Amino acid sequence: MNFQLCAELLDLQERTRHFIAESVIPMEQDPRQDRHGPSDELRRDLIDLARAAGLLTPHASLKLGGLGLSHIAKAIVFEEAGYSPLGPIALNIAAPDEGNIHLMEIVATEEQKARWLHAQVAGETRSCFCMTEPAPGAGADPSMMQTSAAQDGTDYIINGVKWFITGAVGAQYAIIMARMEDGNATMFLADMDSPGITIERKMDALDSCFAGGHAVVRFENLRVPASNVLGEVGKGFRYAQVRLAPARLTHCMRWLGQARRANDIAKQYARERFAFGKPLGEHEGVGFMLADNEMDLHTSRLAIWHCAWVLDQGNHGKHESSMTKVISSEQQFRVLDRCVQILGGRGVTGESIVSRIWSDMRAFRIYDGPSEVHRWSLAKHLLKA
Repeated sequence: MNFQLCAELLDLQERTRHFIAESVIPMEQDPRQDRHGPSDELRRDLIDLARAAGLLTPHASLKLGGLGLSHIAKAIVFEEAGYSPLGPIALNIAAPDEGNIHLMEIVATEEQKARWLHAQVAGETRSCFCMTEPAPGAGADPSMMQTSAAQDGTDYIINGVKWFITGAVGAQYAIIMARMEDGNATMFLADMDSPGITIERKMDALDSCFAGGHAVVRFENLRVPASNVLGEVGKGFRYAQVRLAPARLTHCMRWLGQARRANDIAKQYARERFAFGKPLGEHEGVGFMLADNEMDLHTSRLAIWHCAWVLDQGNHGKHESSMTKVISSEQQFRVLDRCVQILGGRGVTGESIVSRIWSDMRAFRIYDGPSEVHRWSLAKHLLKA
């Protein structure tokens, strides 16, 4: 691996860093956000800023109007965007839209792209990905999927309940995973205002960084034409891996930026805050925490870059993304927890953004597969090998 960044990528890194510092961070106290995330009005204002800066939807292909970034380039830009909780929203690289854009560009037909993807890449619309279900349905084990799709002439009728669906409120369209009569899964596309789709309620969650928050969505006799099947019938689980392996990695990239932000705040506080006759950071207990933070951030970044390199070589990166997801989510959360400890009372209140980042990041160890499931999957792979 060559860790030397080219001049073009260094320039993009600096432009993104400057944009986040000058345009996005000043909006973090904007009142147009609540515990369910930023409002659509705030999102559109952020999108306009990124568009003017030439940084909108950078992961999309050049053909679609993006920057056509490699996975390594995304690792650089997404970390910088993640330095603010609003950064990924501004650049149109937040979950689930970032992963859905990636999937749609690879799998969707040209007609489907024209109907749903182009406007999304332009930042005009959002989407959601409907796979997770309440018990006894699919969670970490997708084979338990209860949502069904039955063929009716040239249409499909979908019934079921999904929950923890990020971004459902305000989304223009959904990618729906449903089980066919033969047991295989298929992905379907549907406008969220279609008859048969009901958003039952928003769900309260620790995080507040996703546009639209999280919701429970019910499908009741939703009629979907065959032209709205995403990819081929029966290959939904295969397409899920097309989406999920890179999406796990981009989660790691974005959260690394937030962990770095919290660590920067903790370092500055440790320089300025005095206790027992000297700066807080000169006490070994605090200094060692800062040192451990630096090592965890460094290791997490190396894991991300290695996995990005694997994906750039054309490999599926399933096991690498699983390892990176566990390494990054657990190391970055340790960084956040130490930062809260260093900041003391400031760290557990709204006096610092660190408490907000801590709340947002705690769920990262669960999103896109909890650490335990990834360890279990890796263990099975190792024993087979």
